[in-house]
Amino acid sequence: MFYQDPDFVKTVQEIIEFLGTFAFAISGIRHAASRHFDWFGGFVCGVAVAIGGGTIRDVMLGVRPFWMTSPMYMICTALAQVFVIVFAKYLKKLDNAWFAFDTLGLALFTIAGLQKTLACGHPFWVAIIMGCITGAAGGVIRDILLNKVPVIFHKEIYAMASIAGGILYWVMIWLNVNVGITAIATFLLICLIRFLAVKYHISLPILHSEEQNP
Repeated sequence: MFYQDPDFVKTVQEIIEFLGTFAFAISGIRHAASRHFDWFGGFVCGVAVAIGGGTIRDVMLGVRPFWMTSPMYMICTALAQVFVIVFAKYLKKLDNAWFAFDTLGLALFTIAGLQKTLACGHPFWVAIIMGCITGAAGGVIRDILLNKVPVIFHKEIYAMASIAGGILYWVMIWLNVNVGITAIATFLLICLIRFLAVKYHISLPILHSEEQNP
């Protein structure tokens, strides 16, 4: 069995989902602010990015969407909006603040997706896919609402960082490493890949259409 202490894993998962919700909501609200959305529009973008990926995951797993089990996820999003409004001047000085929160959300929600999928009894290859969906799909919904090309399709490595984290999680669990340590290592790897990818402009090869070929 991968999980020797279900209660501990559940607690870790809930903490990760709350933190991920807060981080992703800030990212979505910051993007909305850059497009001069009003407060309601900002909240909608925050909710979309915070619960979008997890909702798709839970529907595919055939379970009740996580945000419907507790009002805390909506409260987290509301607190994120208050945070952005109150500290707008300070965040404005930090050009990459949205990137940092987006990266934290990606890492945290990838782990939550992995753990929930495994808890539902699915194999690890499914868990890695669900971890990626949980971490990246919310950002796709956000970018569509903002009428932008989703980040995962054209910029520095994003979804692949999630997949790499999922593979590390798989290996460490296979080696019977403590779940808490595994989660921390996975979190750090995903963040490291994203930060390095952005700093050094690392991305996957671009597809070219036939018209572009000589």
